[in-house]
Amino acid sequence: MLTDSEPQSSDFSISDARLPFYGGIDVGGTGIKIGIVDDHGHVLAYQRILTQQERGPEDGVKRISQCLTELAESANINWDQIQALGLGTPGTMDIPTGKLLELPNMSGWNYFPIRDAVSEACQKPVAFVNDANAAAYAEYWVGTGSENDCLIMLTLGTGLGGGIIIRDISLDGEHSHGSECGHVIVDTSAEARMCPCGMRGHMEAYASATSVAKRTIEGLTQHPESSLNAVVNAGRKISSLEVFEHAENRDAYAQYIVKETAEYLAIGITSLVHTIDPDIVVLGGAMDFGGSSTDTGKMFLSHIRSRFAELTFPVLAENTIIDFATLGSDSGFIGAAGVARAQFGQIGPLMNRAEQQ
Repeated sequence: MLTDSEPQSSDFSISDARLPFYGGIDVGGTGIKIGIVDDHGHVLAYQRILTQQERGPEDGVKRISQCLTELAESANINWDQIQALGLGTPGTMDIPTGKLLELPNMSGWNYFPIRDAVSEACQKPVAFVNDANAAAYAEYWVGTGSENDCLIMLTLGTGLGGGIIIRDISLDGEHSHGSECGHVIVDTSAEARMCPCGMRGHMEAYASATSVAKRTIEGLTQHPESSLNAVVNAGRKISSLEVFEHAENRDAYAQYIVKETAEYLAIGITSLVHTIDPDIVVLGGAMDFGGSSTDTGKMFLSHIRSRFAELTFPVLAENTIIDFATLGSDSGFIGAAGVARAQFGQIGPLMNRAEQQ
């Protein structure tokens, strides 16, 4: 269980840090991750606190401010050295006005002007960004896509989020709904799976951790030989983690589910790549089937790449990188801080990447 924790200092030495510094805030339904990074994206201090959403957004903002103050003190950072803050939140949002709209798991926070509340509490300018776009920005800035100018990121978890970064700009859209990659349509049939948003056929309905579990359960009766039956027989619920573990142990049905998930992702990625033409597509989130360190993760990525190559133009197949993310759960607050750096820092949005370093 996530609990309030003491401020943590990074292994990176503050004496080697480059000014100015930026704060990053990643708000979730259960926890809020908060950190301070330097101008090169090195983490100087961080902490995770409980969201305690039932206490309301005003209380949450107060504790965010207190946490940032504690972090600065613990890392011997003068508050004036922090130039701006980045704030990433889930759910729908109105970025120009800085308001939350509707948060499915945090209904008591709906329609709260969170950007200005954090800015007033901390006395710093605040950049407001969708949490998945923040994660994408982190991978673009200092993660897997740090050598690239145009990135698409898919965050594979309970749902399926996405972010698009083009030359330092987070593609937020005219109505704050840009980069909703999980809602790319991968199935137009009348029987297409229902997405949590209430519409059919979206990639999230096929390639999220929730979908992986549902698809596995639905087909399990047709595979009595699968070791996954032992999970059901033991009275446990099948999760995407169970699918990964059984696939890693060479269960054929679990491996089929992994490949089927890769198939749907390849279809969605193809549509996104044809629209954006990025340098790289990054796969992040908790459901990466072990990533590049496991046989199942390697199989998953290989199948996405091979099917993408079959579905897209040869020039795109040859020049588009598809790879796993590297920053893990820290990407949210690092990316939020990076968006603040892009919005309020010294760099220009179209500056060459080499000039920013």
